[in-house]
Amino acid sequence: MMTPKEVAAVAAKALDDRKGVDISLLEITDVTTIADYFLICTGTSSTHVKSLCDAVEEAMDNAGEPALRREGHRSGTWVLLDYGCLVVHVFTEETRQFYDLERLWTDAKRVDLSEVLAP
Repeated sequence: MMTPKEVAAVAAKALDDRKGVDISLLEITDVTTIADYFLICTGTSSTHVKSLCDAVEEAMDNAGEPALRREGHRSGTWVLLDYGCLVVHVFTEETRQFYDLERLWTDAKRVDLSEVLAP
């Protein structure tokens, strides 16, 4: 059984491997009960957003952590993947700026992903 942080690391690496942009991990355990972490990433197009989500789902399935829910896939501008302890948000640039989750969740702790992401 993986810890929530390990689950987040698997998903972050999958996003990084598919060239996700501006990958950010917020620890929200002290702020809300909906999850332990938000993983936020930008895709360069709706096709890239889909590809990023597919990569996360494949990596998580291989790790034994199937998604509980997937929302928003048809629009292609924002997809949410719910893993219980982790919620992955993949946006197009414009949609990410519009919703600005990092600003909404300013009380959350930013987690350093330098050990997970390629330099």
